[in-house]
Amino acid sequence: MAYSSSLAPGAASRSGGAPPAQILIVDDSLVARSVLGRMIEGTRRFQVAAALSDVRGALEYLQSHRVDIILLDINMPGIDGLTALPDVIQAGRGAKVLIVSSSADEGAAVTVQALALGAADTLVKPGIGAFGGRFAAVLEERLTRLLDAPGDHGAHAATSFGPVPTPQEFDIVAIGASTGGIHALGQLLRAIPASFRVPILVTQHLPISFMGYFAAQLAVLGGRPCDVAVDRMRVRSGRIIVAPGDAHMRVARMADGVAIRLTGERSDTGCMPSVDPMFETVAEVFGARALGVILSGMGRDGSDGARKLSECGARVFVQDRETSVVWGMPGAVAKAGRATAVLPPDEIGLLIARGGRTA
Repeated sequence: MAYSSSLAPGAASRSGGAPPAQILIVDDSLVARSVLGRMIEGTRRFQVAAALSDVRGALEYLQSHRVDIILLDINMPGIDGLTALPDVIQAGRGAKVLIVSSSADEGAAVTVQALALGAADTLVKPGIGAFGGRFAAVLEERLTRLLDAPGDHGAHAATSFGPVPTPQEFDIVAIGASTGGIHALGQLLRAIPASFRVPILVTQHLPISFMGYFAAQLAVLGGRPCDVAVDRMRVRSGRIIVAPGDAHMRVARMADGVAIRLTGERSDTGCMPSVDPMFETVAEVFGARALGVILSGMGRDGSDGARKLSECGARVFVQDRETSVVWGMPGAVAKAGRATAVLPPDEIGLLIARGGRTA
């Protein structure tokens, strides 16, 4: 079956259970649209709502149709997928965007750019002759993960708990994030002035191969130097340090200040790097003069560490559900009663700027 035009949502029914999630495919290749469509239609939980050849058609379709997930190629004639991504996200009205493109394998730059612009995830599209059972299984797993993100369903917490917190001085900011977190990080960092001197630690779930480019992107967004952590690196004012993709980033008190310590043990959440070890050691070293932040991400990584921060009197800000790609990590902290405030990333950034030291 060749999917080259709109299909009526819900036209194909599944036996029992909830109606299938609606998927929009945007790819200029007729063969790719056809193969992806057959893979999706071969699942029980997903259905092709439409398969379109360009971004303009997708934006027009989304004006009058709702979908759950959008598969978006990058290399397309006219408006490319990366350029169109912010418009597609806005037009999708909550639909998660999964980049499916061969360009995602050309280097970390394209992948990190897509994630920074708000894509929920990326998947390397194989050559036409390499589409097969393994790719179909991976595609279904990614779609299922986006649809069933833990903590992304159920009652929604209030935008904030009580009044917006008053400024409180702190000596370090520790930020944890996963799916959707890069875009949120950009919004948060842009709200912090260049004069802000408090060091910022970031644990973002990303493979090690992406970290160099990710750090470079954060340096631009944050207007301050950003380093990928190495063991025994000193934590310095006015800088950002990001956890490497193959180790947990902890902090330890040394005779001449605070240093990064990297460890490789398995975390309770299975994440590498994990937010919990960073939060737990920040709580031990800085106590009430620490600030923890949890941004968009799947699962519950950071929840145990947030408990440690809360117990020592530190504040914990989490991203609100409306602006999160996945409200798993921030939702877990909020539902456990460990969040000082639940806010959009830019408002968290403004609160950080008000409470931190400046030059």
